[in-house]
Amino acid sequence: MATMKRSTVEVSLSLCLCWLSVVLQTMPVGEAARILAVETVAGKSHWYFMSSLLRSLTDAGHTVTVFTPFPDGDRANYTEVDTSRDFPIKLDMDVMQTIREYGDPFVLTNLMSRLARFYCDAIYGNRKLADLIASEARDRYDLLLIEPLGFDCVSYLADSLGLPVIYSIPSPMITIAERLFTGHMSNPACVSNMLASHAVPGTFVQRFTNTALLTYSMVKTRYDQLVTLFTDPRPYDLAPTVNPSIIFQNAHYISETPRPITPNVIYVGGIHLKPAKTIPKDILDFIEDSPEGVIFFTFGSTIKVSSLPEQIEQSFKEALANVPQRVLWKYEGEMKDKPKNVMTRKWFPQREILLHPKVKLFISHGGMSGVYEAVDGGVPVLGFPVFYDQPRNIEHLVLNGMAISMDLLSMTKEKLSNAISELINDEKYAKNAKIASNRFRDRPMTPQQSVVYWTEYVIRHKGAPHLKFHALNLTWYQYLMLDIIAVALIFVLLVTFVVFKIFKCIKTFTKDKVKTQ
Repeated sequence: MATMKRSTVEVSLSLCLCWLSVVLQTMPVGEAARILAVETVAGKSHWYFMSSLLRSLTDAGHTVTVFTPFPDGDRANYTEVDTSRDFPIKLDMDVMQTIREYGDPFVLTNLMSRLARFYCDAIYGNRKLADLIASEARDRYDLLLIEPLGFDCVSYLADSLGLPVIYSIPSPMITIAERLFTGHMSNPACVSNMLASHAVPGTFVQRFTNTALLTYSMVKTRYDQLVTLFTDPRPYDLAPTVNPSIIFQNAHYISETPRPITPNVIYVGGIHLKPAKTIPKDILDFIEDSPEGVIFFTFGSTIKVSSLPEQIEQSFKEALANVPQRVLWKYEGEMKDKPKNVMTRKWFPQREILLHPKVKLFISHGGMSGVYEAVDGGVPVLGFPVFYDQPRNIEHLVLNGMAISMDLLSMTKEKLSNAISELINDEKYAKNAKIASNRFRDRPMTPQQSVVYWTEYVIRHKGAPHLKFHALNLTWYQYLMLDIIAVALIFVLLVTFVVFKIFKCIKTFTKDKVKTQ
C-alpha cells in the first residue's frame, strides 16, 4: 500500500515538473528580447497589422525599436523612428483612379515590381537606418521583424546585421513570392491567387485564369528583377538571401480556405482586434433609437467614399433612403441631399459598431481588417471590392454564406436594394455569420499569445532553422522536378531506341533466314 502511494506521488510530481518545464519554455529566457522592426509599406492597414504584432511583444516585456511611416509616440519598451517623409502615404484615394490603376490583376502585377523597387529605395534611403547598417550593430538586437515586398530586398538588412528575420504579411500569402518566402508554391488548380476574384478555383475557366495569372506574374516579376539588376543595380540586389524563420500572416480559415502551408507560417488573423470601447453618445443614441436596426457603410481609410461617381453615389442614397434601418455612412465632407435616416461622419468607431447587436449589415470594400471585424461581430456583409486582395476576401465570406459581392461600377439602385433586402431579411446570412464568428473565435491560443510564443521560440532556437522547408535549397528546375523528368525521358527514349534496334535486327535476321531457305 505504501509503495502504491509513493508511486502515485512520484507520478504526480513528475507530471507537475513536466508541466512546469513547458510553462518555463514559453517564457522569455533571461532579459527581454531586443527587436528591430521595419514597416516597408505606407498603407494604414499594413501598419495596423504590424503595430498589433509589436504591441503583443511589448506587452510581453520585450523591447522594440520600429521604423514606421505612421508614428504614434514612444511608450515603455517601445521606440519609433519616423519614416513618413520617405514614403507617399496612401490614404483617402479616389475610387475611380484606384480602379483604373490597380483594379485589373494583370495591370497591378505590372506595377508591383516598380512599387517594390520604390519602397526598397525609400527604406534604405533613410539616414538613420543607413547609419544602423553601417554600424553593424549585431549585438544591439536579437531579431528583425519586417514586412517583405514582392521581391527580396529585406535580406540585405538581415544579412548586414546578422539577425534572424520574421516576416509580417498583412494580407493573404503574396502568391508571386510564396516560393521565395517558404520554398513552397501552391498549386493554382486548388489555391486561388491573392489577386484572384474567387475564393476557390472551382471551374475550368477559374483554374485556367488562376494558372495564367500565376505564370505571368512570376515571369514578369523575374524579368523586371533581371532588368534592374543589370541596368540599375543596388547594394540590396546583391545580398545573400536570408529566409524568414517565421511568417506571421494576417490569415484565418474563415478568410483562407484550407491549403498546404509550411510549419513556419503562423496564422494570426484578427490580431488587431481589441476589447470594445464606449461608442460616442450621439452615435450610440442613433443606433439604439432605431427600431429596425442599423446598416454600417464604409470603405475604410484607403478609399474615399465621397469620390464615388455622382450616379453611383445617387444610387446608394436612393436605395438606403428606402430601407427601414438607419444608416451610419463614413463620408468625407458634407453630403448633398443626405437621406433622413443617414448619419455621416469622417470617422466611426468601426470595431465597436460592428459588435453592437443592432447592426444588421456591413457595406464594405473588403479590406482585411474590416473583414475580421465583421466576422468577429457576426455581421453579414455586402461587398464592393475595389482592388488588390479585396475581391478574394469578399469571396471567402460569400463561400461562408454570410455575404454578397457586387461590382461597384455596374451597381444600380434596384440591384443594391435587392441585395440589402436579401441579406437582412433572409435569416441564413445572419445565422452563417454567427457560425463564422464562433469558428473564428475558437482557437487554442489568442493571436497575441501565438506571436509572443513563436517570436521567443525563434530567439531560443537561434533562428529556428529546423522549421525551414528543404525546398528553399532547391533550384526552380529541381523543385519542379524537371531534371528528374528529363532523365526519365532520356531513359525512356534510350530504352525505346534499344528495343527498336533489337526488333529491327530480329526482323532483318528473319528476312535473311527466309531468303536462305
